[in-house]
Amino acid sequence: MLVLGATGWVKRATELTPMPIVMGMVAGVFLRFGLDLVRALFSDTGIVAPMVAVWLLLSCVPQIGRRCPPIIGALLVGGVCAIVFGRFDDSAPLQLELIRPVVQAPAWSIAAMIELVVPLAITVMVVQNAQGFAVLKSAGHKPPIDAVTIACGVGAIASAIAGGVSTCLTGPTNAILVASGERTRQYTAGIVVGCLAIMFGLLAPTFTRLLLMAPKSLVITLAGLAMLRVLQTAFVTAFSKRFSLGALVAFLVTGADVPLLNVGAAFWGLLSGLAISWLLERTDFAGESS
Repeated sequence: MLVLGATGWVKRATELTPMPIVMGMVAGVFLRFGLDLVRALFSDTGIVAPMVAVWLLLSCVPQIGRRCPPIIGALLVGGVCAIVFGRFDDSAPLQLELIRPVVQAPAWSIAAMIELVVPLAITVMVVQNAQGFAVLKSAGHKPPIDAVTIACGVGAIASAIAGGVSTCLTGPTNAILVASGERTRQYTAGIVVGCLAIMFGLLAPTFTRLLLMAPKSLVITLAGLAMLRVLQTAFVTAFSKRFSLGALVAFLVTGADVPLLNVGAAFWGLLSGLAISWLLERTDFAGESS
């Protein structure tokens, strides 16, 4: 990832990929968040309904929503409802606990390079980062693609020392960052999230237990509400103009969520969408180049 970002190949490949097909893939990834939200509303109405109601209220009244973002209001109400209804699992005590990193000595292996490195690199650059780039572009931002890819490579090297996951520009997190507020001020949300990520990382055992103690419907509802606007934008961008068939195929293959060769369905959805558009929508490519 570090080398590919430094060469500029990732940016060129991203610019050559039609945005409707990318957003079709994004819609397929985010679809489950919306579906889970609807299911949670029927299965756990006592917690989910107040969260949705507060989210709607804060979204409908901008004067209040600017002081308390809708997603934060939903979180607070959901937490209160979970406490009132006794839905937090208190079987294990919650206590502050810092992480205890374990340094991992590298062990080189051709099999690992083929089975792990290649699928992970594809997942980060083509699936996760592509979602983040698409979300930011749809919100009017211009993400530095090569710089982000280089940062992901450096972050992956650093996190590997402690056996952590690869660094990536995730779609859901960026969707929350650009969900509200003035576009020119949304960078402050990114800074705050970075600081919170450090705090959450240092106290990972505590926050992991807290999430496990919270009702699943609360977490699902928060994710679904945060993704609604992005899901709407993804559908509009994917199916409003050119490459609609390729976008549909990308959406269906991604939504089916069937991995292949240790690579997630989102990559194959993007690849399938490009192939279908190249075969059946060549006039759209001609219009794109002009």
